[in-house]
Amino acid sequence: MTKEHSYKLEKIDKDFQWVKRLSVLMDSRFRIGNFRFGLDPILNFIPFGGQIATFIISLVLVSVMYRNGASSKVAVKMLMNVTWDALLGSIPLFGNIFDFFNKANEKNIKLLREHYYDDKHQGSAKNILIALGVGLFITIVLFIYAMYALTIWLFGLIF
Repeated sequence: MTKEHSYKLEKIDKDFQWVKRLSVLMDSRFRIGNFRFGLDPILNFIPFGGQIATFIISLVLVSVMYRNGASSKVAVKMLMNVTWDALLGSIPLFGNIFDFFNKANEKNIKLLREHYYDDKHQGSAKNILIALGVGLFITIVLFIYAMYALTIWLFGLIF
Protein backbone atom coordinates (compact mmCIF):
# COMPACT_ATOMS: atom_id res chain seq x y z
CA MET A 1 0.00 0.00 0.00
CA THR A 2 1.45 3.35 -1.00
CA LYS A 3 1.74 6.29 1.35
CA GLU A 4 -0.75 8.28 -0.75
CA HIS A 5 -3.30 5.43 -0.71
CA SER A 6 -2.89 5.05 3.05
CA TYR A 7 -3.44 8.79 3.55
CA LYS A 8 -6.58 8.69 1.39
CA LEU A 9 -8.04 5.78 3.40
CA GLU A 10 -7.20 7.59 6.62
CA LYS A 11 -8.97 10.74 5.38
CA ILE A 12 -12.04 8.77 4.27
CA ASP A 13 -12.19 7.05 7.67
CA LYS A 14 -11.80 10.38 9.49
CA ASP A 15 -14.53 12.03 7.40
CA PHE A 16 -16.76 8.96 7.79
CA GLN A 17 -16.42 9.20 11.58
CA TRP A 18 -17.28 12.92 11.45
CA VAL A 19 -20.33 12.23 9.29
CA LYS A 20 -21.35 9.42 11.64
CA ARG A 21 -21.09 11.67 14.73
CA LEU A 22 -23.10 14.45 13.10
CA SER A 23 -25.70 11.94 11.87
CA VAL A 24 -26.15 10.58 15.40
CA LEU A 25 -26.53 14.15 16.69
CA MET A 26 -29.19 14.86 14.06
CA ASP A 27 -31.12 11.57 14.39
CA SER A 28 -30.62 9.80 17.73
CA ARG A 29 -28.51 11.75 20.25
CA PHE A 30 -31.20 12.08 22.93
CA ARG A 31 -33.28 9.43 24.65
CA ILE A 32 -36.58 9.35 26.47
CA GLY A 33 -37.15 5.82 27.73
CA ASN A 34 -36.30 3.52 24.83
CA PHE A 35 -37.12 6.17 22.22
CA ARG A 36 -34.18 7.94 20.59
CA PHE A 37 -34.31 11.22 18.67
CA GLY A 38 -31.94 13.95 17.58
CA LEU A 39 -31.85 17.60 16.66
CA ASP A 40 -33.67 17.01 13.35
CA PRO A 41 -37.20 16.70 14.79
CA ILE A 42 -36.51 19.39 17.41
CA LEU A 43 -35.32 21.95 14.85
CA ASN A 44 -38.33 21.18 12.68
CA PHE A 45 -40.55 22.81 15.27
CA ILE A 46 -39.10 26.09 13.96
CA PRO A 47 -41.39 26.83 11.00
CA PHE A 48 -39.67 26.73 7.60
CA GLY A 49 -36.18 27.60 8.88
CA GLY A 50 -35.76 24.41 10.90
CA GLN A 51 -36.55 22.18 7.92
CA ILE A 52 -34.18 24.14 5.68
CA ALA A 53 -31.39 23.97 8.28
CA THR A 54 -31.68 20.21 8.74
CA PHE A 55 -31.89 19.68 4.97
CA ILE A 56 -28.71 21.71 4.41
CA ILE A 57 -26.87 19.80 7.15
CA SER A 58 -27.92 16.50 5.55
CA LEU A 59 -26.79 17.73 2.12
CA VAL A 60 -23.39 18.64 3.59
CA LEU A 61 -23.06 15.11 4.98
CA VAL A 62 -23.86 13.61 1.57
CA SER A 63 -21.46 15.95 -0.24
CA VAL A 64 -18.59 15.18 2.16
CA MET A 65 -18.89 11.46 1.49
CA TYR A 66 -19.39 11.92 -2.26
CA ARG A 67 -16.25 14.04 -2.31
CA ASN A 68 -14.46 11.15 -0.58
CA GLY A 69 -15.24 8.70 -3.35
CA ALA A 70 -18.74 7.42 -2.64
CA SER A 71 -20.22 6.11 -5.89
CA SER A 72 -22.90 8.05 -7.71
CA LYS A 73 -25.29 5.19 -6.96
CA VAL A 74 -24.90 5.47 -3.18
CA ALA A 75 -24.92 9.29 -3.39
CA VAL A 76 -28.26 9.28 -5.24
CA LYS A 77 -29.73 6.83 -2.71
CA MET A 78 -28.55 9.10 0.09
CA LEU A 79 -30.01 12.17 -1.63
CA MET A 80 -33.32 10.34 -2.02
CA ASN A 81 -33.37 9.62 1.75
CA VAL A 82 -32.59 13.25 2.58
CA THR A 83 -35.10 14.65 0.08
CA TRP A 84 -37.86 12.29 1.24
CA ASP A 85 -37.15 13.34 4.83
CA ALA A 86 -37.29 17.04 3.89
CA LEU A 87 -40.46 16.75 1.79
CA LEU A 88 -42.49 14.73 4.26
CA GLY A 89 -40.98 16.58 7.21
CA SER A 90 -42.26 19.89 5.85
CA ILE A 91 -45.93 18.88 6.12
CA PRO A 92 -47.36 20.65 9.19
CA LEU A 93 -47.91 18.39 12.22
CA PHE A 94 -47.47 15.16 10.23
CA GLY A 95 -43.93 16.24 9.35
CA ASN A 96 -43.02 16.82 12.98
CA ILE A 97 -44.19 13.33 13.92
CA PHE A 98 -42.54 11.85 10.82
CA ASP A 99 -39.18 13.41 11.73
CA PHE A 100 -39.17 11.70 15.12
CA PHE A 101 -39.37 8.29 13.45
CA ASN A 102 -37.61 8.70 10.09
CA LYS A 103 -33.85 8.82 10.55
CA ALA A 104 -32.53 9.66 7.07
CA ASN A 105 -28.98 10.40 8.21
CA GLU A 106 -28.67 7.06 10.01
CA LYS A 107 -30.01 5.31 6.91
CA ASN A 108 -27.28 7.10 4.96
CA ILE A 109 -24.62 5.91 7.42
CA LYS A 110 -25.83 2.35 6.86
CA LEU A 111 -25.60 2.86 3.07
CA LEU A 112 -22.07 4.28 3.42
CA ARG A 113 -20.94 1.44 5.67
CA GLU A 114 -22.24 -1.07 3.12
CA HIS A 115 -20.58 0.90 0.31
CA TYR A 116 -17.14 1.29 1.90
CA TYR A 117 -16.84 -1.93 3.89
CA ASP A 118 -19.09 -4.45 2.07
CA ASP A 119 -18.61 -3.21 -1.53
CA LYS A 120 -22.34 -2.71 -2.05
CA HIS A 121 -24.06 0.12 -3.96
CA GLN A 122 -21.20 0.42 -6.43
CA GLY A 123 -21.51 1.80 -9.92
CA SER A 124 -23.67 4.24 -11.77
CA ALA A 125 -26.94 5.78 -10.64
CA LYS A 126 -28.29 5.81 -14.20
CA ASN A 127 -31.02 3.20 -13.59
CA ILE A 128 -32.16 4.89 -10.39
CA LEU A 129 -32.33 8.27 -12.12
CA ILE A 130 -34.29 6.79 -15.04
CA ALA A 131 -36.78 5.21 -12.62
CA LEU A 132 -37.12 8.51 -10.75
CA GLY A 133 -37.66 10.38 -14.02
CA VAL A 134 -40.35 7.94 -15.17
CA GLY A 135 -42.02 8.09 -11.74
CA LEU A 136 -41.95 11.88 -11.75
CA PHE A 137 -43.37 12.00 -15.29
CA ILE A 138 -46.23 9.64 -14.36
CA THR A 139 -46.94 11.69 -11.22
CA ILE A 140 -47.09 14.93 -13.21
CA VAL A 141 -49.39 13.39 -15.84
CA LEU A 142 -51.71 12.03 -13.13
CA PHE A 143 -51.72 15.41 -11.37
CA ILE A 144 -52.60 17.23 -14.60
CA TYR A 145 -55.37 14.71 -15.31
CA ALA A 146 -56.72 15.11 -11.75
CA MET A 147 -56.78 18.90 -12.15
CA TYR A 148 -58.57 18.54 -15.51
CA ALA A 149 -61.15 16.16 -14.01
CA LEU A 150 -61.66 18.47 -11.02
CA THR A 151 -62.16 21.45 -13.33
CA ILE A 152 -64.75 19.57 -15.42
CA TRP A 153 -66.55 18.46 -12.24
CA LEU A 154 -66.58 22.00 -10.80
CA PHE A 155 -67.90 23.47 -14.07
CA GLY A 156 -70.60 20.78 -14.02
CA LEU A 157 -71.67 21.93 -10.55
CA ILE A 158 -71.65 25.62 -11.46
CA PHE A 159 -73.27 25.47 -14.91
